[in-house]
Amino acid sequence: MRGQAQAIHRLTGGVLAGLTVIAAAAPAAANVAQPVTYAVADKWSLPGDGGWDYLSVDPAAHLLYLSRATHVAIVDIASGQIVGDIADTPGVHGIALAADLGRGYISAGISNRVKVFDLRTRATIENIAVGVKPDAILYDPYTHRVIAFNGGSDSASVIDTATNTVAQTIALGGQPEFARSDGAGHLYVNLEDKNQLAVIDMATLKVTARWALPGCDMPTGLALDAAHQRSFSVCSNAAMTILDTQTGRAVATLPIGQFVDGAQFDPDSQNAFSSNGEGTLTVVHESDPEHFAVIQTLATAKGARTSALDPATHRLYLPTASFGPTAQASGGARHRPPILPGSFVVLVVAPAAR
Repeated sequence: MRGQAQAIHRLTGGVLAGLTVIAAAAPAAANVAQPVTYAVADKWSLPGDGGWDYLSVDPAAHLLYLSRATHVAIVDIASGQIVGDIADTPGVHGIALAADLGRGYISAGISNRVKVFDLRTRATIENIAVGVKPDAILYDPYTHRVIAFNGGSDSASVIDTATNTVAQTIALGGQPEFARSDGAGHLYVNLEDKNQLAVIDMATLKVTARWALPGCDMPTGLALDAAHQRSFSVCSNAAMTILDTQTGRAVATLPIGQFVDGAQFDPDSQNAFSSNGEGTLTVVHESDPEHFAVIQTLATAKGARTSALDPATHRLYLPTASFGPTAQASGGARHRPPILPGSFVVLVVAPAAR
């Protein structure tokens, strides 16, 4: 992600010094059932070099779509093998799947376009010009529209899926990172440079609120508990901030790992997840909408900072690779470490056996 390198440079030990925990733990009697915990169940070694960013699961088709810098690899999640590829997606960040329309939408950040493809044949349908550096992208099932969030122009491009054209461009007032739909007419998007969560009304296509994220610096990944109106913003200062999405009230701020970029929420387990590039997965349990606690810090692998959740199997997928030594640049700045050829993997995290 665009702000990830800046966040890494700024992070040091003791990043949570002075962080106020608003509501870290539930009363002992709030949840009788033992929360679900997790383990790394598998590791897929996949061909192809280069970086990665967001990934998306199609649970009905049992497929995982992986962004790979210039193309999108498609993996059969039953076998862990690549079964397809979508080429010519320069600077790909995310993949939005509209299963009911039979289409997928890929944000290509370098070409400032969204590629539309057929989910069955994988053939290109259209390339839509959007804003500058489209990054996060999602399909809103409530309006059957696709929204690309443009990190270079602080805007969101609303795509009419009937015509594959941009119906409207929404000014966000900040640099967007990840976004979620509540499926009921509202979108939520982290504004990385403002430390805010913005709310978009899909009926009016306007930003109706920009809420502060207390204890959060440079929010990246975002998860959503739509049923209980709770958002989970994961932040570059190793914190997760939880808001009431009806009012913007801060409910909790909890510690997570460093170098985070992805967040998920599983409504069945009532667990939220933070995938941390330091090599951990933080599991936060929601015992009720007012009480949250970190219940597990699972060791994953360095660089495993993005994730996708399969709601059918409750498994998470985290891509990463092995890295070489970091080069020292002039002026004391440090580059990202180089990715070693042939080292790309996807970790499969599953609920632990009881």
